[in-house]
Amino acid sequence: MRMSFKVENKNNYTIITSKVEKLNTLVAPELKEIVSELGNEGKNNILIDLSNTSYCNSSGLSAILSANRLCKDTNGKFVLCGLQPNVQKMIEIAQLHRVFNIKDTLLEAEKEMQ
Repeated sequence: MRMSFKVENKNNYTIITSKVEKLNTLVAPELKEIVSELGNEGKNNILIDLSNTSYCNSSGLSAILSANRLCKDTNGKFVLCGLQPNVQKMIEIAQLHRVFNIKDTLLEAEKEMQ
């Protein structure tokens, strides 16, 4: 059982929902591990929902980037949604809003995966 993330397999994509307020050095390795397992299972359409997360540091960004890289390298889709203001700011400072496909809501993100 995952402590910090909920993993939900849909027909052709996987939703990873953060259950933590802070995506930091303590939980980022768990996210990377989930992404790596999905890659090993051949799953390359990943949606990450960060609506419960109000803080993200460089370790968290690195974990999100690893998911984005997996999807891109295997011609899959990667969508990020539910960014709170501080997380959005962090992503913009790192210029990653130009790299990630970001949607406001889970509903919009799921439409993107169809």
